[in-house]
Amino acid sequence: MRIIGGNFKGKKLYPVPGSETRPTKGKVREAVFDIYARSILNARILDLFAGSGAFGLEALSCGAKSAVFLESDPRAITAIRKNIRMCGVEDRSQCIKWDITRGLSCIHPFHKGFDLIFMDPPYYKDFIAETLKHLENSMRQENKASVVIEHTARTPFPEIHPPFVIADRRKYGKSVVTFLDFIAEKAP
Repeated sequence: MRIIGGNFKGKKLYPVPGSETRPTKGKVREAVFDIYARSILNARILDLFAGSGAFGLEALSCGAKSAVFLESDPRAITAIRKNIRMCGVEDRSQCIKWDITRGLSCIHPFHKGFDLIFMDPPYYKDFIAETLKHLENSMRQENKASVVIEHTARTPFPEIHPPFVIADRRKYGKSVVTFLDFIAEKAP
């Protein structure tokens, strides 16, 4: 697996050992970055279920300001940290070992919020609804963000309610990518 664009284009990433972690395919990353090309520059990225960190590192390669990687698997944490060092972005990256089912209180210190959130949960587990609820409870009310969720057509996908709205949905081989906008209510 390699970085496909930007300053680190062609850098090979350390994979997560074992077969439990499924990396996001290059064509899916490329498609997402084509869609968000103008929004990546100086964006604050949150990479949930980060795996090897490929999505957040791709964003940093394309000019994102910072990336926070959340992952619960110790082997993936090791791979993310190696990949951050290899790309030389320690000053713009934060890797947090965290079980997302516990909520997302770990992102509260990032007071400026996030512009783009990538979520690639295990395909055949029902993490999407719970993670969106945690995001809703943790996002700053003044924030406007995009959420990109990779899943399969067979993955249970929840009904979406405000403050999230479906902006688009696309299929790439066996992967489906759903694009949500988080639109906070205006304060009275």
